[in-house]
Amino acid sequence: MNRKALLRRLLAYTAPYRVFLLLSFLSALVSVALTLWIPVQIGQVIDCMVAPGAVDFAALPPLLVRLTVTILAAALFQWLMSYFINLIIYRTVKDLRNRLYHKLGTLPLSYIDSHEHGDIISRVVNDIDLVADGLLQGFTQLFTGVITILGTLFFMLRADLWVALTVILLTPLSLFVAAFIAKNTFHHFHRQSETQGKLSGYVEETVGNQKLIRAFAYEEQSTKKFREINDLLYLHGQKAQFFSSLSNPTTRFVNAIIYAAVGLTGALRAVYGGLTVGQISMFLSYANQYTKPFNEITGIIAQLQTAMASAERVFAVLDETEESPDAAGSLPTVKGEVTVSDLSFGYSPDRPLLTNFTLTVPAGSTVAIVGPTGCGKTTLINLLLRFYEPDSGVIRIDGTDISSLPRDTLRRSYGMVLQESWLFSGTVRENIAYGRPDATDTEIKAAAEAAYAAPFIRRLPRGYDTMISEDGNNLSQGQKQLLCIARVMLADPKILILDEATSNIDTRTEILVQRAFRDMTEGRTAFIVAHRLSTIKNADLILVMKDGKVVEQGTHETLLAKGGFYHTLYYSQFAT
Repeated sequence: MNRKALLRRLLAYTAPYRVFLLLSFLSALVSVALTLWIPVQIGQVIDCMVAPGAVDFAALPPLLVRLTVTILAAALFQWLMSYFINLIIYRTVKDLRNRLYHKLGTLPLSYIDSHEHGDIISRVVNDIDLVADGLLQGFTQLFTGVITILGTLFFMLRADLWVALTVILLTPLSLFVAAFIAKNTFHHFHRQSETQGKLSGYVEETVGNQKLIRAFAYEEQSTKKFREINDLLYLHGQKAQFFSSLSNPTTRFVNAIIYAAVGLTGALRAVYGGLTVGQISMFLSYANQYTKPFNEITGIIAQLQTAMASAERVFAVLDETEESPDAAGSLPTVKGEVTVSDLSFGYSPDRPLLTNFTLTVPAGSTVAIVGPTGCGKTTLINLLLRFYEPDSGVIRIDGTDISSLPRDTLRRSYGMVLQESWLFSGTVRENIAYGRPDATDTEIKAAAEAAYAAPFIRRLPRGYDTMISEDGNNLSQGQKQLLCIARVMLADPKILILDEATSNIDTRTEILVQRAFRDMTEGRTAFIVAHRLSTIKNADLILVMKDGKVVEQGTHETLLAKGGFYHTLYYSQFAT
């Protein structure tokens, strides 16, 4: 996207705040007009003091009072302009950040899985902050700068044509410098933003896995990779700042030439009686005011270019293809019959994982899915939940095609416990009630008791009100998993998905939790993904998967009696 289109799209987000835009423009207009009137009054004061023959003391007091009032009024309207611009920018940025966060909730999981999470976080937080800073500076300088330039030209043309022409003829020098610097900095600021996103992603990844890094003594290699990315960020940042740092001194040099030219031309005009001393003072003030916007605009080029580069990264996410729209169907009382017909899926088109997969699960059945790593067990779960859409084939619940259902309606029918337990920063009570925020305290405690989590919760410093740190790092893996199990038990879904749900629990507690699962799965359809095959002996149906296909199915006893692939998998667990 070119910069003009990017700027137009960014400014479109300010449309709801046109009233504030108008008020800020009017405030800027009044502020600049008053500011430009100040040199005229100062010139009049000087002429009263250096008048030929005597100082006009009678005329001085009212001139000084008027000058003071003008200065105060200019300051007031300058503050009002800043206030209205702040309202516009921060409300616009709030809307943009809300829209970006909402967009993340509508993107397919394939996008989230294929991008660094730290980079996504950087776009939501850092890039939008940079957009805000750039817009704030840009709007402020735009309003005051344009009005100041036009106003000073008007006043100078009224006062003396020749001095005004001197300023106008030298103006293109400032414009050329600003355009040259802007052209050469955008690319470097864009690369700087990209590299900053990579650095954020790497830091987020390493901070969250410090135990693993230290366990493998990977600190040196981790630091080396960090330095590589940080050095790249330094390189792009240095080049960007080098070009942007040229702006201020070069424009100041051009402005000094304009100031000197105005002084020289004014002096010549004064010698020949065309200007008074006060008017020369006025012109020198106008020369400063005229060139000041060029200094300020070129001085914030770095911020503007950073803002544009950041905006491009934000819009890149907003332009991503969303999940297919939700259907308007509804799901009556769920019984739990699941039918999969001719299902095919691959994470990439050239590498199919599931091919013509067919399965019928009666309501209330417990189905175990086993097989070697990469055979498609978790993929099937992702498709059941519509985290991914199949390439072909149909999945039905109670005869209803799940693609005809709203995703939230479908997913409320499921309860899921994964091997990788997830908890958020909040109390134990809030984490258990995540799927049912309106649950009563009695219901929450009953779910904890059913999941055998209550004993360890009572031992926590504040029981159910104990704060859990980010990702539950102040709990053991087993405790985190028990809370996740309690969360599902509280939600009381009709279909259960248990993906190695007891993998981090000690053997004694696992026996109790398995008993709780049997009670909970009574009358419900349950899918159990298991690697420890001893935990699924009582399943109504065991699906044995290999290379994306079901190669065997049956009960534990019948599959062992066959002496096939399941027999090999089962007894390989006990091999020494």
